[in-house]
Amino acid sequence: MKSNWKVLALMALLSSVITLAAYNLLGFNQRDVIFNESAPTPTITGRLAALTGNGPTAAPGDFSTAAEAVTPTVVHIRTTMTRTVRQQQVPDIFREFFGDEFGGQGGGRPRRQQGQASGSGVIISKDGYIVTNNHVVQDADEVEVIMTDKRSFKAKVIGTDPLTDLAVIKVEANNLPAITLGDSDALKLGEWVLAVGYPLDLESTVTAGIVSAKGRGIGILNQNARQQNDPKADTPIEAFIQTDAAINPGNSGGALVNLRGELVGINSAIASATGYYSGYGFAVPVSLVKKVSADLLKYGNVQRGYLGILPIELNSTVAKEKGVKVGRGIYVETVVEKGAAEAAGLKKGDVIVKMEGQPLDSDAQMREIIGRRRPGDAVTVTVNRDGTERDFRVELRNRNGGRDIIKKTEATASTALSTLGAEFEELSAQQAKQLGITGGVRVKSIRDGKLAETDVEEGFIIVKANGRNVKTTKDLQAIMSAVKEGEGLMLIGMYPNSSRMYYYAVPV
Repeated sequence: MKSNWKVLALMALLSSVITLAAYNLLGFNQRDVIFNESAPTPTITGRLAALTGNGPTAAPGDFSTAAEAVTPTVVHIRTTMTRTVRQQQVPDIFREFFGDEFGGQGGGRPRRQQGQASGSGVIISKDGYIVTNNHVVQDADEVEVIMTDKRSFKAKVIGTDPLTDLAVIKVEANNLPAITLGDSDALKLGEWVLAVGYPLDLESTVTAGIVSAKGRGIGILNQNARQQNDPKADTPIEAFIQTDAAINPGNSGGALVNLRGELVGINSAIASATGYYSGYGFAVPVSLVKKVSADLLKYGNVQRGYLGILPIELNSTVAKEKGVKVGRGIYVETVVEKGAAEAAGLKKGDVIVKMEGQPLDSDAQMREIIGRRRPGDAVTVTVNRDGTERDFRVELRNRNGGRDIIKKTEATASTALSTLGAEFEELSAQQAKQLGITGGVRVKSIRDGKLAETDVEEGFIIVKANGRNVKTTKDLQAIMSAVKEGEGLMLIGMYPNSSRMYYYAVPV
């Protein structure tokens, strides 16, 4: 009996040592949040789950067990933000008659308006980390989190990722109810799911529906990316879970859960001509949520791996045009020079039919699989080349062509400039000479960003920022990336038709 106890003790000690070694080896000791992830359990699908009650202690036709478990982990998010409205400028010919009543000298100048918005969020750790949508907290001056027990906290935005429409915020609290993360890959079409959130600024609300589709791209994030007018911008990842659970404005950032009460997605959008529920909602799958939130917490920015191809989604028409022998998959239109695909041996004209053993039907599906991985990670790509299938091991690269993690300071240098919400162009040497300056950066156009909150007008030429000379957009970018939280940006410059210097304080 004593020897048995010794064996058991030795096994327990050995198990602890192995666990600790793996914990450190995999880098989890550096992660700021520990997710509560579910154990792999067979998924009960469709109407069978509701009728048989095979979920945890659920009665037939009863969703209450999952609803009661999830509701305390979903919070109400209220944001306050200041937006700038540019009034229509009255033509000069009418100012003499209408004066200030219709704009006068101030016509066309921006007017600051404060507004409020409402959304939802999901607690992913007991120490106060919450995941929500990027569009819920984007440009917010203040973020308030309200729990189901009516407690209210001020929240800090930890990181955002517009390309997946995800964000992580933090409240200073402990022992919070944290949701269990499930497996979105295990979801089946027709499986019952619940949407939990705060629609239309109501109290916590639960609705039920089924999984209508997976890997759905609806173009909403691509549309937002095109509005940024950046030709070098990354392609957003749209591989939504489509559900017919009722979702309305305010549900954004809320939980989509299975009947075991496990998070399978973050509700993000609806298909509607009116702005209200018309039948279908869309959620970011939890596979992406885990990766993006872990990156934001550990690195400060999302670590993206790049395959290095220009893909075209195949159908029978495209297959005929390209002269390929398969009608489904991803056609490789171009292989990027010195990219991951080229290094692995992929060629123009190849058709990717599988990735990590999963048959590929859409570009959105491929982007989701790659979106879960970081630079340096390897993926197995099955290619149909001239009618024969071959496997390639592709080691993903970062956007600079390397395999290293890109630090936040490097990544935010380019994004910092975009917060100004403007398009810039550098002056030529001849233009600078005509103006009597050594160089500068012209504000070509202003969108809805930080510059729109000031009196800066299009055509303004920036010659100094925070006391440093500005001759190129890289100069302005470097100055912007060095601005710390709570600090501002002082721009000094001129307009082409004036020799006077103007000073503008920009709240960044």
